Amino acid sequence: MDTKEIEQTNLWGLYEKGVNYNRMQNMYTDTDRNYRFYNGNQWEGLKSGTIEPVSFNVIKPIVKHHVGTINENLWSINYSSDNFDNEEMAKLGSDVCSLLNKRASRVFEKDSMDYKLRKVSKQAAINDEGIIYVDYDDDTNDPVNEVLNKVDICYGNENSSDIQNQPYIIIKMRRPVSFVQELARSKGVSEDKIVNIKGDSDNFEESGDHAKYEVDEMCTLLTKMYKKNGTVHFERATKYVDIQEDTDSGLKFYPLAHMVWEEVEGYSRGIGIVKYLIPNQIEINKTLMRRVLTVKNTAYPQKAVLIDRVQNPNAINEVGATIKFTGMQIDDVRKAYNYTTPAQMSSDANNLQQELISTTRDLNNSSELATGNVNPEDASGRAILAVQQASNMPLGEQTLALKTMIEDLARIYLDMWKTYAEDGLKVVSNDDPEEIEVKKITVELLEQLQATVRVDITPKSPYDKFAVEQSIENLFMNDKVSFEEYVKLLPEDSVMPKQKLETLIKDRQEAQEQIAGMQAAANQMMSQSDQIMQNEQNIANIEAQGNQMVETTAM
Repeated sequence: MDTKEIEQTNLWGLYEKGVNYNRMQNMYTDTDRNYRFYNGNQWEGLKSGTIEPVSFNVIKPIVKHHVGTINENLWSINYSSDNFDNEEMAKLGSDVCSLLNKRASRVFEKDSMDYKLRKVSKQAAINDEGIIYVDYDDDTNDPVNEVLNKVDICYGNENSSDIQNQPYIIIKMRRPVSFVQELARSKGVSEDKIVNIKGDSDNFEESGDHAKYEVDEMCTLLTKMYKKNGTVHFERATKYVDIQEDTDSGLKFYPLAHMVWEEVEGYSRGIGIVKYLIPNQIEINKTLMRRVLTVKNTAYPQKAVLIDRVQNPNAINEVGATIKFTGMQIDDVRKAYNYTTPAQMSSDANNLQQELISTTRDLNNSSELATGNVNPEDASGRAILAVQQASNMPLGEQTLALKTMIEDLARIYLDMWKTYAEDGLKVVSNDDPEEIEVKKITVELLEQLQATVRVDITPKSPYDKFAVEQSIENLFMNDKVSFEEYVKLLPEDSVMPKQKLETLIKDRQEAQEQIAGMQAAANQMMSQSDQIMQNEQNIANIEAQGNQMVETTAM
């Protein structure tokens, strides 16, 4: 049957509605353009002939600086209990939250969340919004985090950035046809419908130029999430086949969290850095190209030849060749063959270009000082840290946005554990690899737990570490702490080799213990020797007294 005769699914019609709105916002073309300029492909579509275009990419260092700044922290999820109405449950809730903190930390470490959070914040900086979709692994009872691009999402209300209040959310994924067909079979779809799951070319909305070209036969799989009676329901479909209808997940939160780089009133996607840097970048590149062409055309001496006086024109461009002239004296050669004088180019072009670069960086808080381009020997770590923190204060909003997204993820994790961990959660409660202790959180405890979430932030930039180590060192130098206390206070990832210093202290202690043991043994031997001598002296005294008594009796 021709696919034109097959009726499209209702979910596909709803998806196309969202796609049309996004096209009106130029989302798909802006996405490709933003990534092109970030990656340095800044002359797309230019027909320059033999001229090779050049560029100074000022966008990438600005984005890298901003993304690096808001990720210069250690993120730690902390659950806390609000079960204050019952004293016993309050204490139990506190213990449960402590175990949940360990479990969340394990999820972050196992799922490489440091990398994924940096990737999300980078997407937000380049393309306005970064998104994480959370799936669940039934075998390990662990949430699984997947980074999505904003073009893969359609919101029911594109005017609100509050995900949990969306009427519905549609997730689009490009998947191999064989994978989608097997998924349909697992959901009980009949074979006469499965044959309508075919490859397509609906990939215009994919993010990036390379994503428009696919190796395997792919099709678009849609997942719709919506809330009904307080829980999240799912539907799945392709363009022509319904795969899963109205399934209650039991979740109370959409398993989706996002970060917008900066809020835009009345728009769910926000705005990033790149889009409004592109005009500056284009002008910088054009100015640079004009300078390059001017230098090529005027900065080098050029040959001027009366070609009708030259017998062998091909020799003009040969090194060391003899040029033969007709009807001229040797003294008159300069009248037929000469070099032009190089022209001087105004410095205004260079000044304009440098001003565009420096001003663009300064206005985006990415000056050389802010990015740490300063010799640490010329200033103290505290001074550099203070200047950088002052320069990075405008990025506090983005740091807070990333922190809020992590808190949203923590709520989703807890919601999933309550919903899907039917046999409870097992958590390693200690850090001793030799005596591992595993505790279990029952489903009943999870359901009774009234938990709130906060995310603790610990700075970890090089100058933060330097300032901490400098403070600890000052305490030691001023005799406020001992050497052992100084080593104990050092962070695990300090510049000072903490482990080697701990080994040194341990070796010293063992050597002192050996010396003390030898001294004790020597003292014991001395004591025994003194005792033997004392005993011998006592025996001698007794013998002397005995002899004296015998002599007295004899008298």
